[in-house]
Amino acid sequence: MKFSNQLTVWYLQNKRDLPWRATKNPYFIWLSEIILQQTRVDQGMAYYFKFVEQFPTIFDLAAASEETVLKLWQGLGYYSRARNLHFSAKYVVNELQGEFPSTYNELLKLKGVGDYTASAIASICFNEPTAVVDGNVYRVLSRYFGIDTPINSSNGIKEFKLLAQELINAEIPGTHNQAVMEFGATVCKPQNPDCNNCPLNNSCVALSKNTIKVLPVKEKKLKIRKRYFNYLVIQTKNNATQLVKREKGIWLNMYQFPLVETDKPINQQELIEHKTFNELVQLNTITIKLHTEIVKPHKLSHQHIYAKFWIIKTPNSLKFRHSWNDIKKYPVPVLIDNFLNEFNYN
Repeated sequence: MKFSNQLTVWYLQNKRDLPWRATKNPYFIWLSEIILQQTRVDQGMAYYFKFVEQFPTIFDLAAASEETVLKLWQGLGYYSRARNLHFSAKYVVNELQGEFPSTYNELLKLKGVGDYTASAIASICFNEPTAVVDGNVYRVLSRYFGIDTPINSSNGIKEFKLLAQELINAEIPGTHNQAVMEFGATVCKPQNPDCNNCPLNNSCVALSKNTIKVLPVKEKKLKIRKRYFNYLVIQTKNNATQLVKREKGIWLNMYQFPLVETDKPINQQELIEHKTFNELVQLNTITIKLHTEIVKPHKLSHQHIYAKFWIIKTPNSLKFRHSWNDIKKYPVPVLIDNFLNEFNYN
C-alpha cells in the first residue's frame, strides 16, 4: 500500500492536464486509450480532438464509413486500431443498444481491446480494481522491485500482471493505475529517468544496485524483414490516375498506387518485364521515370519498406478512373501521403 500511496500523492500533485482526464465517459476513455496505443501523448492529442469533434458519440462513430475513419486516422499508423475501433463502435451500437460494456470481462469482448485497455476503462470509468500493465508499468515495477524477468516473455507477462494486481489500491483503482502510468511516462522514463526527484528513490532496488539502465529486460527482437515496393504512379494527359485498395496485410483497406512488390531492388527494365506492369499499361504508349533515386526505408515495427515511385505518363484511358484533384480524399499510408505532398502532377 505504501507504493500506491506514495505514487498517488505524487500523481495528484504532478499529473499533466490531459483532456481525457476530465471525463469518466467510457467512450472518450476508450477512444483515448486506443489512440495512445503505440503513440506518444503529444502526437495522439491532436487525433483525439479530431475524433471527438467529428464523432462526439459512439453512435456517430458507428454511423461513419470505414473510409472516413481511416482517413481521419491517417498518419497515426497501426491502422488495425482504427478498423477495430470502428468495428467495435458498430458492435456496441447494434448489439448492445449503445450501452458501453462496464466490466473488465465484457470489455475484453470488444475487438481491439486487450488486457491493458480493458483494465484502464474498467478501473477509470467503473472503479473495478483491475491493474493496467503497459510499457510504463513494466518499467516502473521492474526497476522498483529489481525484476529481471523479460517483460515480453510469457512468464514475464504473468509475473508483472500478478504483481500489479497485488499493488493496486482497490478503493481508487483508476487513480492508482493512472498514477503508475504517469510516473513511468514522466519520471521513470526509458532514458535519463529523474531518479533525483523520484518519490520512490529511497526504496528502489534498481537505483540501489545501479541497474536502472539494464531494466526492464526484453528478449531479443524479431528479425526485421526487408520489403521492396515499386509503386506505379499513372499520369494521363487529362490528369487521371489509378488507386487500388489494399486487401490484406499492413494498411488493409487503405488506398495506394498499383504495386509491384519484389524480393530485392529492381531497375526499370526489370519493372517493365513484370506481369503486373504489363497488365496495367501498354509499353509502346508510355514514358516512365523514377521519381527519385534516393530510397530511404520506411520503418515499421518488424519490417523496413524500400519504396520507389515510378511515374508513368500515358494517353487518356477509361481504365484509369481516379482524378488527381480528388486523390487527397482517400485514406492512404503515410508513405503515399509523403509522396503526394512532394509530387507535382501538373
